[in-house]
Amino acid sequence: MTRPRLALFDLDHTLLPLDSDYEWGEFTIRIGWADRAEFGRRNQAFYDAYVAGTLDVHEYVRFATEAVCRRGAQAAADAHAQFMREVIAPAIRAQALALLKQHRDAGDEVLIITATNEFVTRPIAQALGVEQLLAVELERGGDGWYTGAIRGVPSMREGKVRRMEEWLAARGLDWAGVESTFYSDSMNDVPLLEKVQHPVATNPDPRLRALAQERGWRILDLFEEKK
Repeated sequence: MTRPRLALFDLDHTLLPLDSDYEWGEFTIRIGWADRAEFGRRNQAFYDAYVAGTLDVHEYVRFATEAVCRRGAQAAADAHAQFMREVIAPAIRAQALALLKQHRDAGDEVLIITATNEFVTRPIAQALGVEQLLAVELERGGDGWYTGAIRGVPSMREGKVRRMEEWLAARGLDWAGVESTFYSDSMNDVPLLEKVQHPVATNPDPRLRALAQERGWRILDLFEEKK
């Protein structure tokens, strides 16, 4: 029997030429939901910890979702719709849509797996035509709205492997039972790139590009203009 084929995609700087988490933060400043000086100071501290490999993802997600939790569901939905129109829709490139279509046309199941939270990314996945999204899941309180805490395993670094293994197990599958491809730009995704049969360093950062060259992984510069 032919094994199911999975096409897995990171989101930020892979399918999009931007970081949706960062851009959402910048958007909340523009609409007056966050103070530029204070938000910028804290955001830089989190970024420095991320680069150093010491980021507390739970603390970061509380920070990143603070305005959303405070404003409530309707205001958050309205703001996100504006964010999609003004920031995300102009950034969706034909190359990314064509790559997704290529995999769908080949009969592959397409998933986006991202370290950005589900509030920011679910409408983006829908805009890209991708139903299966594994993002950082957010806990909801008794009122049904987000609390700022993470629910379950955050889909970051080794957590992406765990989340994929949970997804596979729920379908009676494991790594050996599927043929899998994963596209990512980041060294943070090396654990998952090492798990799949077909790792693709996509718009890779310098360290990932060097590693891909060393290991003979495919390199795809998706947004490079053709001469």
